[in-house]
Amino acid sequence: MSERRLDPSGDPGHHELPSSLWTPPEMPEDLRRMGLTRNTEEGAWIELVSTLDPSRPGHVVVAWLILIVLVGMPAFFTIENVVHASR
Repeated sequence: MSERRLDPSGDPGHHELPSSLWTPPEMPEDLRRMGLTRNTEEGAWIELVSTLDPSRPGHVVVAWLILIVLVGMPAFFTIENVVHASR
């Protein structure tokens, strides 16, 4: 028999992953109790915005875009509907 069978993948070219790889952040316990995980829509948004770093300009731009899309656009469409309904 070959020693190849002792490797977890059966392929001697695969090794354990280094610990320096990115791992997703842990969802806080209170959010997990409410049933939010990265597999729910709200949990995915919370995980995304919790990984943004305010010291990086690109992350600040992404945060503003998310704010505009999630708050600004619904407010705009609501105001637009009110204005058109009053005519």
